[in-house]
Amino acid sequence: MSDTTEDSLLGGRVRLRQPVAGQLRAGLDAVLLAAALPARPGQRVLEAGCGSGAAMLCLAARVPRLALLAVERDAAMATLAADNARLNGATVEVVTGDVADLGLARRLGQDFGGWDHAMANPPYWPGGTAPPTPGRAAATHEQGAGLQDWAAFLAAGLRHGGWLALVLPAARFDAGSAALRAAGCGGVTLLPLWPHAGTPAKRVLLLARKGGRGPAVVLPGLVLHEADGGWTAEAGAVLRDGAALA
Repeated sequence: MSDTTEDSLLGGRVRLRQPVAGQLRAGLDAVLLAAALPARPGQRVLEAGCGSGAAMLCLAARVPRLALLAVERDAAMATLAADNARLNGATVEVVTGDVADLGLARRLGQDFGGWDHAMANPPYWPGGTAPPTPGRAAATHEQGAGLQDWAAFLAAGLRHGGWLALVLPAARFDAGSAALRAAGCGGVTLLPLWPHAGTPAKRVLLLARKGGRGPAVVLPGLVLHEADGGWTAEAGAVLRDGAALA
């Protein structure tokens, strides 16, 4: 893909080529999503809507020997994600496909031997005014596939007991929770992300387990910024040092 820049994540542990500003640039959400997934070495992980590959590469940098499968609808972005995987020496299979195609999810699950965990940073707004740039609009506003479709796709090949993780605006946590339950994933866990202490969360991380039946849980959450605008120690450990979110 032309018109790209090379950036770094996790204090330089991840190199990421991505489109120039105004397109599909990775940010905080991708890093935190990868930090939330409780993957262990040797496990299989699916990411849907991988974009340029930021989340999967951050996960690969934190957890060794993962088998990673990524699905992306935009063919140019899928190619860029595969190139970024090679740039970072990560073993990732990138497939061009649409999350509205549940048959694709089932076929991938069979071919891949199922996956232990799955994650996505899906489009989250069902309406409203979309950004003028097509790439940004596709990343933020539902275009055919809603949250239930994303959850169903991620869960289709997920093993029993495996975790499914989403990062969403706080205003959509109820819709995200409903989508996870409709996909057969319960024990929903909510982790709020607060910009500053004492302020409302703008983003949340949602996790649920395939076949889980436990009650919903709200975790203490993560405060991102100190009063002076710098990262808190806890946020810095995740964003710079690649620590996992508990």
